Amino acid sequence: MAVLLIPGLNADARVFRAVTEALWATDGVMVANHLGGEGMAEIARRILADAPPTFALAGFSFGGYLAFEILRQAAERVTHLALIDTSARPDTSASTETRRQRIAQTRAGKFSLVVQQSFANSVHPDHQQDDTLKSLHSGMALSNGPDAYVRHQEAIIGRPDSLPLLASIAVPTIVIVGEADQITPPEVATEMHSGIAGSRLAVIPKAGHLALLEQPDAVVRAFDGWLRN
Repeated sequence: MAVLLIPGLNADARVFRAVTEALWATDGVMVANHLGGEGMAEIARRILADAPPTFALAGFSFGGYLAFEILRQAAERVTHLALIDTSARPDTSASTETRRQRIAQTRAGKFSLVVQQSFANSVHPDHQQDDTLKSLHSGMALSNGPDAYVRHQEAIIGRPDSLPLLASIAVPTIVIVGEADQITPPEVATEMHSGIAGSRLAVIPKAGHLALLEQPDAVVRAFDGWLRN
């Protein structure tokens, strides 16, 4: 079975390293190129154009928002679903205002500062001084670059409400969230879990929004059995 992984905002294939290694025995693990296009619909269309005919789909954060858009466009191609530190809710006015401020900073040439300022809110309090995590977080963001950051933030601001979509999801689904996720907190993971019949919920201890990097072994354990259903 093919597996398609979609990174989040300021993330690339490195965020899925542990998951990719754990799933190597499948028919193929592909990390989507989410850097092209503008708006959720177009970015999702580009991902679908390069994707296998059918696939298990895992989305992290912004990648989860794209996973919902892929379900809108081609639900028949998705065999399994994993939603990692993400939300089905539309953007709030407060979040939109923060995103607009960060877009303005980025356009003013302060992207590195934006990335630096976002780290503490992305991890568990125990990891805020973790230089290895901090370097990886910064490296992924700078690799994607400021132009992609602005386009992705605009797409996130304009994303549709995916809560009405939850009841229609009928494939084996796992919802994963860090216990200290401040960006897409456990309450929104529970909301998705409650809305998707038969789904599993895994709350990752000692992890924030970057659970994939903070506690990779625990996330891999949460994936256990996902593709066997």
